[in-house]
Amino acid sequence: MSRFIIIFTVVLVGLFTLEMLDSVQAAAIQPFTSWLATISAGIIMPFDDGVIAYGRVIEHTAAQFAVSIEAGCNGVEATIVLIAGVLAFPATWMQKLAAILLGFLAVQAMNILRIISLFYLGQWDLAMFTWTHLYIWPVLIMLDVLIVFIVYLRYLSRQQAAVVPI
Repeated sequence: MSRFIIIFTVVLVGLFTLEMLDSVQAAAIQPFTSWLATISAGIIMPFDDGVIAYGRVIEHTAAQFAVSIEAGCNGVEATIVLIAGVLAFPATWMQKLAAILLGFLAVQAMNILRIISLFYLGQWDLAMFTWTHLYIWPVLIMLDVLIVFIVYLRYLSRQQAAVVPI
């Protein structure tokens, strides 16, 4: 357990430190966040042609409402927590890589759902938008990380049970 905690903490601090560097923000995080806005708007557009995306912003031209996807709202921090947990737990590198990739996709799928729901919730009721943005969705995103990690641990335990020596 202490090995897990030490590796988890070192990876977590290392990745959060790396993420905060201006060069990493400019080269990876900001373009990724813009990509999230584009993808979210692309999902909405077939159902609502008043939506446009530019940079990190999704705007509804008719409703005169926009959201900007800022740091902490792009799922990167949640993914960092997942990566730290996966890397800290003993498994093969292929198992870890698969868990990180699938976990990243699960977190981002949930995050895109979050972005779209907040985009429409903000047009409907700004107070509800604020409350949901600050309290409900952060919990749901971290719950997604926890569920992905638990599924990964169950997968590993089943793999180990399948190779029990006779």
